Amino acid sequence: MKQRRLLCVILSLCLLLTLLAGCGSAPAAETGGPSSPAPAAPGGESAGTPPAPPEGSGQPQGTPPAGQPGGMPPEGQPGGMPPEGQPGGTPPEGQPRGPGGTPPEGQPGGTPPEGQPGGPGGTPPEGQPGGPGGTPPEGQPGGPGGSADLSYQAAQEITETSARKDERYASSSADENALLVTAPGKVELTNPRVTKSGGSQGGDACSFYGLNAAVLVKDGAELSITGGSVSSEAEGANGVFCYGGNGGRNGAQGDGTTLTIRNTVIRTAGGGSGGIMTTGGGVTYAYDLDVETQGRSSAAIRTDRGGGQVYVEGGRYLSKGLGSPAIYSTAEVHAANAALISECAEGLCIEGKNSIELTECELIANNTQRNGNARFLDSVMLYQSMSGDAASGSSAFTMDGGSLTSKNGHVFHVTNTSAVITLRGVEIVNEDPENVLLSVCDDGWSGAGHAAALKACAQQLTGAVKVGGNASLSLELTEGSAFTGSIDGEITDAAGASISTQTGAVSVTLDADSTWTLSADSHITEFHGSAANVIANGHTLYLNGEPLTGTR
Repeated sequence: MKQRRLLCVILSLCLLLTLLAGCGSAPAAETGGPSSPAPAAPGGESAGTPPAPPEGSGQPQGTPPAGQPGGMPPEGQPGGMPPEGQPGGTPPEGQPRGPGGTPPEGQPGGTPPEGQPGGPGGTPPEGQPGGPGGTPPEGQPGGPGGSADLSYQAAQEITETSARKDERYASSSADENALLVTAPGKVELTNPRVTKSGGSQGGDACSFYGLNAAVLVKDGAELSITGGSVSSEAEGANGVFCYGGNGGRNGAQGDGTTLTIRNTVIRTAGGGSGGIMTTGGGVTYAYDLDVETQGRSSAAIRTDRGGGQVYVEGGRYLSKGLGSPAIYSTAEVHAANAALISECAEGLCIEGKNSIELTECELIANNTQRNGNARFLDSVMLYQSMSGDAASGSSAFTMDGGSLTSKNGHVFHVTNTSAVITLRGVEIVNEDPENVLLSVCDDGWSGAGHAAALKACAQQLTGAVKVGGNASLSLELTEGSAFTGSIDGEITDAAGASISTQTGAVSVTLDADSTWTLSADSHITEFHGSAANVIANGHTLYLNGEPLTGTR
């Protein structure tokens, strides 16, 4: 009996213990009930707010340490809005963004910023190459290389400031200067004798950068030559060459290279061999020189890519070769009291956005042979070749006093550019039987229009003015100027081929003291002034197809 009671007690205790164990937690599958205390964290610590980790442990906590993920990312790490300098959102200035969106200034994508390439197939920015086979951009060489790529050789080089007298310099080697001056200061030569032979195939290197010239001054040097002689008998051997170091970038500043030369005799015989030559932003002062050139494309006063400034006072400049004017300007050229003579080509030629100013000069031109693309013979030519040797823009010719004798062809010719011709008190002698004073029309170059302004101040003008159907002219007569001649658009070239049969846009302005005497029926589209200052002389002036009334 006692054993049975003991057994019952034991069973009751087991049942009670089982019931007590089942009341400790809800079943695992149950949801929605009261939340239970969180289980103990590993290591015996609860999972609420963690204790501070030991210093330097790098363990996570509420706000993570700098450089670790969690919450707001630290500066310089991804997450949310990216910090400055990282991808995502708007990138900081000067940094690229990921694909899409507008790139920051100076980076590829969309429209390239000024001065940066546009990627394949786009239009390159101004001043950058246009890709293979295209026309080189303004102010850039038309092919690889530049002065920095040249290795200059010289029979003698002057690298230090000095003054020298009665010295001789000679070279007979190809692509070698007889004298190279690179001194960082002034070099003075008195009565030097310089001779140069040994031709070059350097082409642009000779014309742009002075390779093979008899005398070359560059690298910011200041060379002064007084008296003496310079002679070259080779291809691509300019007489005295001033290269200003701007790499052939038209309009760019030079490095200060300056040539001052006076009372010197200069003779060149080869092609591409000018007398005095200025490029790359150089500055040349020439006084009372005696210069003669014999070769093709060898202007006595010659300039080329990169331009510069040339100041001439006195002297005689004679060019005898094909395509060799007395002055060829891709620069700013001023000449006073000088004799300028060409025996086979234009007297003067201005290319693109450049100028020639003459004061009390004698200019004689006998253009007997057309050169290159030219379809006309003329004495003063203003044009743009689109070769890259000159920036595009208005060409300017100014002549004050002196005389201009045109032995063959048109006196003035403007094509493929805009041009301003200003004349004051110049004696003009036109010996050509066709008596064409000015033509503005198509020629052998294209890519731009033909627009001229002829401004006559106290000036006598005689001859026919020819304005092609796709050209324009503004003629201004002031300060008692008088024009005896006609205006129309009937133009034939030197070979007799028709260039134009229609007259383009022509504006004529006469001040109260100036007159126009007609030598033939004429056609214009604008008239400013008094019709009484137009002397009909038995002819008719048509304004937009209608006779102008009030002429006398």
